[in-house]
Formats: sequence, structure tokens, C-alpha cells
Amino acid sequence: MVPIQAVERDGFKQLLKTLDPRYTLPGRKYFSETALPKLYESCRQTLAHEVQKVLHFATTTDLWTSRTSEPYLSLTAHFIDETWQLQSYCLQTSYFPDDHTGDIIAQGLKDALASWSLPEDRMVCMTTDSGANVVSALRINNWQRLPCFGHRLHIAIERSMRDPRIDRAIGVCKKMVAAFSSSWKKKKALADAQEQLKLPQHKLITESPTRWGSRQRMIERFLEQEKAIRHVLTADKKHRHLVPTWQDVEVLEAVSKVLAVKSDDTELTKKIKQTILEYLNTKYSEDCVEELLSLASTLDPRFKNRYNNDGRIKTIETAVTAELLAMVTEEDSPTPGPSTAAQATTVEPEAGDASEPAKKTKKSFGSYFKKPQEFRGESLHIAIEKEIQSYLMIPEVDSDVNPLDWWKTQEINFPRLGKLAKKYLCIPASSSPSERAFSTGGNIVTCHRAALKPDAVDRLVFLSHNLKRM
Repeated sequence: MVPIQAVERDGFKQLLKTLDPRYTLPGRKYFSETALPKLYESCRQTLAHEVQKVLHFATTTDLWTSRTSEPYLSLTAHFIDETWQLQSYCLQTSYFPDDHTGDIIAQGLKDALASWSLPEDRMVCMTTDSGANVVSALRINNWQRLPCFGHRLHIAIERSMRDPRIDRAIGVCKKMVAAFSSSWKKKKALADAQEQLKLPQHKLITESPTRWGSRQRMIERFLEQEKAIRHVLTADKKHRHLVPTWQDVEVLEAVSKVLAVKSDDTELTKKIKQTILEYLNTKYSEDCVEELLSLASTLDPRFKNRYNNDGRIKTIETAVTAELLAMVTEEDSPTPGPSTAAQATTVEPEAGDASEPAKKTKKSFGSYFKKPQEFRGESLHIAIEKEIQSYLMIPEVDSDVNPLDWWKTQEINFPRLGKLAKKYLCIPASSSPSERAFSTGGNIVTCHRAALKPDAVDRLVFLSHNLKRM
């Protein structure tokens, strides 16, 4: 989204004049004070109407500081609509100048949900990073929290890489990439070597300290272009020392294989994988988190009970049965309101009128076929158990299948489980939706927009994320 002042630039005016000389372009003030606020209100009302119809939803949140040192609190919502499409919306990126303590963040998140009329009891869980203040805020609100898998994995990989051999190999690799990045002659020599050796014409990649995947891509690109890199560096006396040794290459190959299980793994690769696995198992071992993940994976037709041990399968089935019974009970609960013609009515005689007998209670035709409440509850319990067992007996679908597409066609066969699937399959595994909102905010709050008011930033981020979905 370009700055609003673009409408006052001569080039843009000339472009519109060429397209339609009759069109009168409004000024910057019209867009900032009229057009954008009106568009924001319209988009917000449409989104508010949609999210208020949702039975269950999940959220993510995070804190961010703009380049103008202004703090913001984000909130995104995720739910599965009636057509089994996963919907994700950025509800707000609001200015949050208060102290970032757990108590204040907890109240800020409550206020954020309230501003959209979203009941807290309909929120399945909130996915966040491991920031102590955010974790404390969710504990204060007594909300279910899911740790962001992206952050956990990044930390796990960082911990597993604490090895002198890896430090040396990665350091050599980064210096080598920097040498090519800062010299156009080496870039040209690398391109010539790639052509001569018939290698892909790819540029080298450097690592980002905050993204574990960038290290993986840097190593993979080096291994792909190793012959060309050696060809160039060997001919350069000044940078010949950057040529990796065979030990360095062996270490880089071991690190590159970390995320793929293979029978020929080296001892270093096995050690890294084991360290990562132990860390993740520890961080996701909390009972409430493990139960949440077990329920979600059971309702995913690709996995079901694949990752649940025999001792937990019965516990999970019991939990699913209890939750479905609670759902049906809530739906069947009578709501106060005017009586209908089908409801029983009794007419009392007026005081002192003993000659007129009291009229009998009217019954609808269907009432004669109603079963006792106890029997109905028992039969409902049995029906739910049969539905669960029928679902679990169906073979798992291929891992490439979209679980929501599967549920869209199978909901008719498992209507109760389908409602539960909508509740748990909307949960995002990472807090990246909130981080994407901040990336958009970073593109909006530039050196040319340093004077933007916080509420304007919130509106622009909101429109950038949601307008195309409306």
C-alpha cells in the first residue's frame, strides 16, 4: 500500500490525466479523513458480522515495536466456516503504550475480544511465542495456550547446534558467502564456473539469525554449488583460505540431513535430531497442551490415533464423547421465550367460578412418541460412541489430502464429530499470522510515513490483510 501522498505527485496526476482527462483527483486529505476511514468501517462491520456467527475460533497474538518506537499488540482470529474453508483475519494491530506486564496484557486481550463481541468461552486456544509476559497474561485470563511450534523448533535447532565442529563449519560458510556477496568479480567468476560445470545458475544464500530455515537453505545452496565455489576460490590466492576442508563439508552435510530421517545418518546427525526431539517433547509435555494436540490429531483423518499410545486412546475417546455430549446438551437447552402452539398450555379458572372445571393440558401429537429423558440420554451416549468408533475404523487418508476437504464430504456421515473437528482443526500451529501483521506494519511505517498516527497504522494493517477477503 503506497503512501497517501502519492495522489499529489506529478507523475501520478499525469497518469490519471492520460487515462481520463475528465476525472478530478481528490486530495490527500479526502483519502486520509474520508475515504480510508469509511472503507475501514465498512470492512470492519462486514467482518464483525461474520465472526459473530462463528461457534468456535482460535487466535494468535504478539507484541511489536515499530521503527518509530511505538508498541503494538496484534490479534488474529481463525475459524472454519460453513463451507469448511479455514478463515484467518487480522482483527487489530492496536497501539499499546502501557507497561507490558502480564496483568496489563491480559486486560488488553480481554478488551480486544470484547471490542469484536467475541465471547471468551468460544475461543478454543491462543497460539503465542514463549514471551514470559504473554504466557503470564494467558494464565491470568485462564485461557488455553498453545506454544508456537515455529519458535519452539527454532530454539530446539539452536540448542542442538551447540557443537564446536558446527560453529567452525557454519562460520567458514558464512565468511565464504560474504566474500562472494561483496565482490562483483567473484559473482561473475561463480556464474562462469556454474556454466562450465553445468550447475544451476543460483546465487549463494546467507543465514538470518532469527530463522532456522535460512541456515538450512544456506548449507543446501553451498553443497549444491561446492564444485563451482572451490573452482573460484582456489584460483584466488587472497581468499583461498576460505575453501572449506573435507571435515567442514562432512559437518555441513550432517547438518543438512537433520530434518530428514535416513538409515545412513552419521553420529552427529543422530545427535542433533535426538537433541531437537527431546527439547520439543519436553516443551509440549504439559497435560493441557498434550490433550489439546491429541484431540486435534484424532480429528484429523490423516492421523487419528497414529501418534497416541495405547494407554491414551481410551482416554481421548472418553474426552471426545464427553465433549460431544456437552455440545448436544447445550444445543438442546431450552431458551426462555414466548410459548408456541405446540407447547403445553394450562388455562386456570377465574376465582370464585367453581362451576367451570379446569381445562386439561393440551399435548401435541409428537409428545406421545417422546422417550423418557433418561433413555434418550443413554441412547445419545451410545449413538455418539458408535459414531466415534465408525470414524476411527475408516482407514487414514493420504497425508497430502486436505483434512477440511475430507470433512466437507464426510460431515453427513459424522455430523457430531464434524462440529468438534471445526472446533479443533482451526487452531494455528504457530503465531506467524501475528508476525505477518507486523511485517505489513513494518512496510507501512517507513521513513516516509514516520508521522502516521497509531490508529491510522491499525486501520492500514487491517485493510491490507482483510480487504481482499471481503
